Amino acid sequence: MVEAVGPKVKGFKPGDRVAYVDPAGSYAELLLRPADRLVKLPVGISEQTAAAMMLKGMTAQYLLRRTYKVKKGDVILVHAAAGGVGQILCQWGRHLGATVIGTVGSEPKAALAKKVGCKHVIVTSREQVSAQVKEITKGRGVPVVYDGVGKDTFMDSLDCLAPLGMMVTYGNASGAVPPFDPLLLTQKGSLFVTRPTLVTYIAKREDLVRSARELFAVVKQGKVKIAVNQAYPLKDAAQAHRDLEARQHTGSTILLP
Repeated sequence: MVEAVGPKVKGFKPGDRVAYVDPAGSYAELLLRPADRLVKLPVGISEQTAAAMMLKGMTAQYLLRRTYKVKKGDVILVHAAAGGVGQILCQWGRHLGATVIGTVGSEPKAALAKKVGCKHVIVTSREQVSAQVKEITKGRGVPVVYDGVGKDTFMDSLDCLAPLGMMVTYGNASGAVPPFDPLLLTQKGSLFVTRPTLVTYIAKREDLVRSARELFAVVKQGKVKIAVNQAYPLKDAAQAHRDLEARQHTGSTILLP
């Protein structure tokens, strides 16, 4: 909530409920933020929901609506489908009319992935992803892979793509993707690879606002539900990180002042 504004600030006033994306400095009770990086929270979106969804939800927005514009009838592959971004990608992808294939690391997470919109779930601890994707798609492959895992999944993900498909590597949960020969992209079907970041996609004020409005709309409509599955007092932030590193989290985690 806004406590005070500078003398030249327009469009915001004390008492406004606002949200932002940049996590820098967010482990605090009071923050100083540029007005052009804030968006107003609409009625129907709580502060806790906003805290859980801005970074993850706006990441999902640009991935699905701009990096590769998902359309009805697409079959898409989402890695880490039970994670915070993954759950939003799966729900939103289904809402857009796509058939969602999700990957998870364990059986308990498979049930969660099904719940959030995956028609097919691949458990990576016992199944090869590309082989399963080819079986599901009858050998065609998928037009896009959304991969926030990185090193451990990158090469096999290329084999999941149809010719002219797009590999979207947007995170490095397992480590950075090692160097590779671009000739592989030719050999595997003239593929595209991109390493996008939310910062670039919302650098312009109008893009930030448009992205937030789309996210707010699908959440208010109930098409995307934000799972706040873990909440820690701010003083326990270190424990929250330990649990995250131990892969004990699903959905979103928030810190409470």
